[in-house]
Amino acid sequence: MSKPDPHGKKPSLWSRLRKAITRREAFGYAYPGSKTFSETALIPLADVMQLYERDPTCKASVDLLAAATVGMGFYTTVNEEYEKAEEAKEVVDKFNEDVNLDGLLNDMARVLIACGNDFWLKITPENLKELHRLPIDAVEKIERSYVQEDFKVPYKVESYKLKNAYGGESLKPEAIIHWRINCVGQSAFGIGILQVLLHTLTVNSDKRPSYAWMKSKLEKVMPKIFEKYAGPDVLAHLPNASEETIRKFEKAIKERPEEGSWLFYTGKQEANVFPVTIDPRSRFEYYIDHIINQFYLGCETPLPRLFSTPGFTEASANAALDLQDMLIKPIQRYIKRQVERDIFDTVLAQAGFDPTKAQVRLNWGSPEVPEVVMADMLKAAELGLIRPEEFRKNAAKFGWELWEQETQPKTQA
Repeated sequence: MSKPDPHGKKPSLWSRLRKAITRREAFGYAYPGSKTFSETALIPLADVMQLYERDPTCKASVDLLAAATVGMGFYTTVNEEYEKAEEAKEVVDKFNEDVNLDGLLNDMARVLIACGNDFWLKITPENLKELHRLPIDAVEKIERSYVQEDFKVPYKVESYKLKNAYGGESLKPEAIIHWRINCVGQSAFGIGILQVLLHTLTVNSDKRPSYAWMKSKLEKVMPKIFEKYAGPDVLAHLPNASEETIRKFEKAIKERPEEGSWLFYTGKQEANVFPVTIDPRSRFEYYIDHIINQFYLGCETPLPRLFSTPGFTEASANAALDLQDMLIKPIQRYIKRQVERDIFDTVLAQAGFDPTKAQVRLNWGSPEVPEVVMADMLKAAELGLIRPEEFRKNAAKFGWELWEQETQPKTQA
């Protein structure tokens, strides 16, 4: 209990709050609360992948970024000073081959870059033997806990709630590998390059449609413009024509083919025909270019622009590749760390190895092979470090034309 004020005054509200906060800091620590809350993706991930599947620009951009990220493949290395280095590397390589990790990463990279998320199911988390990619719409909600009950700050993932179509179960975090990039704020979901094309924007109650909608609207209207003005509508002027003649013209015009047709009138009255044409002053290319350019900016890779727009030089292409490298390198680092932590270390630990000492690492590309210099090989042959037949085999690889020594024919006695 707090000591009473010697002057008989009650402590102020501020002083009591200050004492309460000070007392909590003295003995309290942040701890995970028992209450959880659920979070869903702002845009359904299945809708994002639908844009990837149906828009050529989106698919080309995602495929190019994914190929640049993981398309070169990978190899593993191990800490050579570890006494069980060879066995540890063999265990990891065998697991990678059994689950086809290279193929999984290639499939995952496209979904990860497109919508910012991908989910892998560990079939047996306590003894990892198999990995299986979940459909992108399988996870309905991510349930998370707060740091503390009165601190509404998200702390950690408690479970992944599946949709009813996939059983409706809640999976523990240990059973899921959640790949995510570009996390904004405290969201448990990542954001890919295609979400921005599906988002609308509201400014002062004025709502701008999504760029995906605007682009699809343009593409929908374009064929109709060609149909309309390649076979233009026709205004038929038939002064003093009979009702029957007018109905015949009306029927013929309505049933005309898409490419248009000419109608002829042989009556006594004067007839004029006026084709409806587009106003040549209408210039929409600047507006169209703006929307298309914004769409390419959303796809975050300039390479499709190189294929579709003439005038790009080799220097422009190289600059575009340099810009793309700046985008994919962070994703490569993220995938590398995730694989090493959630897969390699788990496989090593359950096989009885020390992951910290083994340090099995994922490396992008192919192992570096030392360059062989012919002068060094000649010197090694002179010193007897390699046998003559070994020298001949290596020299043949350098294009030397070598023949086997001809055997002398035996003379008959």
